[in-house]
Amino acid sequence: MLACTCPPPLQPGDALTVVAPSGALRESAALQASLTLWENQGYHIKLMPGFDARWGYLAGTDEHRRQQLLTAWQDPDCRGVLCARGGFGGTRLLESWQWPLAEPKWLIGFSDITSLLWSLGQQGISGVHGPLMTTLSEEPDWSQQRLFDWVAGRSLPPLMGQTWVTGQATGPLLPANLTVATHLLGTAHEPDLTGAILALEDVTEAPYRLDRMLTHWRMLGKLSCLGGVAIGRFSRCEPPENVPSFTVEEVLRDRLSDLGIPVVAELPFGHDGVNAALPVGISATLDGDRGTLTIHSSASASDLSAQ
Repeated sequence: MLACTCPPPLQPGDALTVVAPSGALRESAALQASLTLWENQGYHIKLMPGFDARWGYLAGTDEHRRQQLLTAWQDPDCRGVLCARGGFGGTRLLESWQWPLAEPKWLIGFSDITSLLWSLGQQGISGVHGPLMTTLSEEPDWSQQRLFDWVAGRSLPPLMGQTWVTGQATGPLLPANLTVATHLLGTAHEPDLTGAILALEDVTEAPYRLDRMLTHWRMLGKLSCLGGVAIGRFSRCEPPENVPSFTVEEVLRDRLSDLGIPVVAELPFGHDGVNAALPVGISATLDGDRGTLTIHSSASASDLSAQ
C-alpha cells in the first residue's frame, strides 16, 4: 500500500474535534468520560455541532455527517478528529467523498471507522485504529496511555499474542474490522495488500459468516499476497444454540493457517475488551516465533517537510 506517515505529534493546547461519521450516539455518559480523559492530557476538545443528530440508525443524514467531517478536516485549528462511535455509516460517506487538501490530521476510531481509516491511508496519512469516544473511558490505563503516547510521537511497546503459524514478516500494518474491510474490497478505498500485516477483529458475526467473508478474501487472492495476519478479538461471535457449527477459532485457523505466512492470535484489540491502539499503514513486524506484534516508529509529516 501507499507508505503512510503520521500527522504532526500532538502537543498540549492542541485542539481536537469530536465528529460522528457513523452510527447515532447512544452512550452519552461514556463520551463525556472520554472527553475528560483527552482534556486531562492538555488538549482542547470541541464537539462538532450536530454530532448527536439522528437519522434512523445513523448520526444524521449522509450529507450532515459528511459535512461534519469536512468542516473538521478543513479547520486550520483542528489537529485531529476523534470519532464518537462506530455502528454503520462510514462507507456511505465514501460514496461521494474526496479528502480535501489540508495539513494532515489525526483520525482515531475503529470498527465502522475502518472505512475512513483505510480511505485516509490511501492519501498517505496514517490514522489510528483505536478506542472511540464512547469506549476510551472503559480501557485500562495502559491502553489509554498507549493511544496518548502514539499521537504525541512516542514509541509503543510490542503486543503479545498466541502463535498459530511461525515465521516473521515486516510490512505496513492494516488493522480492520473484518466485515467493514470485506465491503471495501473492489472499491477505490481498498489498499494494496501486498506484503501487509493484516490485523483483524469483529463482533456479533456467527462463525459461518466469518467463514463466508474469509473465503471471499481467499477467492479474490487477497490473503495469499499478505505478509502476515494478526488476529484480535472476535467477540460475541458464538454460533446460534442447537445449530451444528464450527467455533470461531476453528474457522479462523482453517481459513488462515495454510497461507504460508505468520499468524498470531489473541492480540489485545477489538470490541468488548482491551482495544490497543494500532496505527494504519506504519511498518510493523509480526513475529510468529515469539507471538509478538511490534510497531516501528515512523517519521511524521512535519519531520518529512523539515528535511
